[in-house]
Amino acid sequence: MRDAQRFGALPWLALSVLVILLDQLTKLYFQANLSLYQQVPVIPDILSWTLAYNPGAAFSFLADHSGWQRWFFAGIAAVVSVVLVVWLKRLRNDTWTAIALALILGGALGNLYDRLVLGHVIDFILVHWRQEWYYPAFNLADSAITVGAVMLALDMFRKKKPEEAHG
Repeated sequence: MRDAQRFGALPWLALSVLVILLDQLTKLYFQANLSLYQQVPVIPDILSWTLAYNPGAAFSFLADHSGWQRWFFAGIAAVVSVVLVVWLKRLRNDTWTAIALALILGGALGNLYDRLVLGHVIDFILVHWRQEWYYPAFNLADSAITVGAVMLALDMFRKKKPEEAHG
């Protein structure tokens, strides 16, 4: 892969924009084609498409509050996004970390858009086991954030200092 310094943050911001576009297009599609909480099996008993609105954070955290959480989570996403852009701009020669940050940034901005414009995040991916267990619905932005976070965590183990690795 190309070295992360060659073009600065621009290619990585393009990846973030791609994540935002895919996230928003899929949300528009499912909002136009499904009724609220309707389930369409993709892999029976395991994966379904659905339409859910989440005014809270991950796992609907604070979803049942009066609306202040919309601005609270939007503020957090905005601050995190600025930090990620600065981090990307300063990053040197680390393609793996740049991709991870770009995925997190794209996911954060995709969900931030929903929060600011709609007042809630649109979720449409439902993982479950038969009708017995359900993982909270999520979307492509959430997936990008998760993949980016896992990449950053793996990177921490990959970059152990030599004295830590041998000690």
